[in-house]
Amino acid sequence: MLESLRRLGALIQREMIQLLRDRTTLGIALAIPFVELFLFAYAVDLTVDHIPTAVADLSLDDQSRALINALETAGYFDMDVYVADEEQVIRAIDAGQVRAGVVIPPGFSAQVERGNAQALILLDGSDSFTVQSGYSAASSIAQDRAMELMVKNTGRAGSRAGSSGSNLSGNLPISSPIRILYNPTMDDLTFIVPAMAGILLQLLAVNLTALSVVRERELGTIELLLITPARPMELMVAKMVPNILVTSLAMANIVLFSVYWFGVPFQGDPWLFAWLSLLFLVSGLGLGLLISTVAQTQKQAQQISMLLMLLSLLLTGFIYPRAPMPPLVQAVGNLIPLTYYVRIVRGIFTKGIGLTYIWNDVLALATYGAVVMVIAAATFKKRLD
Repeated sequence: MLESLRRLGALIQREMIQLLRDRTTLGIALAIPFVELFLFAYAVDLTVDHIPTAVADLSLDDQSRALINALETAGYFDMDVYVADEEQVIRAIDAGQVRAGVVIPPGFSAQVERGNAQALILLDGSDSFTVQSGYSAASSIAQDRAMELMVKNTGRAGSRAGSSGSNLSGNLPISSPIRILYNPTMDDLTFIVPAMAGILLQLLAVNLTALSVVRERELGTIELLLITPARPMELMVAKMVPNILVTSLAMANIVLFSVYWFGVPFQGDPWLFAWLSLLFLVSGLGLGLLISTVAQTQKQAQQISMLLMLLSLLLTGFIYPRAPMPPLVQAVGNLIPLTYYVRIVRGIFTKGIGLTYIWNDVLALATYGAVVMVIAAATFKKRLD
């Protein structure tokens, strides 16, 4: 055990010296994430429909069912979950089960007849695109439904229609106050920046480890490692430790820029965020080591990294919601560690939730990191091809 620690310490020292010697490459590696952070933070905008929605219908009458049907028919809301009250709706949003909620109070039909009915629409403010689409759709649908009821009521009122017709829009029988959770100002940066930090850290972690191993193979210095008594897992760990320090520094800088430059509020536990981010970095570095065992040249490693970047943009939930994706596409996304980290970082950073709601993603990320490391060590050949 002591001998193994000595070997590991010597390998880590070697990797640290080699990393710090190439200051230009190190500086570029640390600068690129910040450039991309600024570009993506100010350039992304999308619209979302078929929003998973939880419904708490406390009235269960014709008018409440008609309103729910109108919301679903419009195509923007999918009523996936029916719960008992508003608290359970918020709990479903916290858990990521749905992105929106509808709460209809008791006696809704009577309130419609009196002209003072209200149905509460809850939207997940941690997802900017969901908020924008849901807010506009809910407001439009509620107003259309209210106008329809107003026309019916004024038609039945007969002679009163003429006197009230000039003020239809001011006395609608249904109003739908909308409360946006976590992001009340509907700021795109609150949605984009936390997940953007994840994708930049993954790109940095993968490139640092993948290129470092392949570069040694091209320069011939890999022979020095192959003749040592070090085991494959020790070589893998030695490659990772210096890069963990670099990526951790980059992570801290990105978070500070997100909070103090972009003004994105940090709602959760910083220590929980730090430890889970470290777990994500280890998974990303392990993936980079796995790529290094496949790529034979730096060009191949860069091509694989770019493909991974493209898949991360499309399949992890960073921009596009994963729910509408086909099962096969979702399965491909599950092979990328960012898929789990996006839900973790948005949950802690934006929602302020704890481990209770994200433990399954944490477990998946930990399992992913362990499996990738084992596979990378097993495929790392201590011999020259």
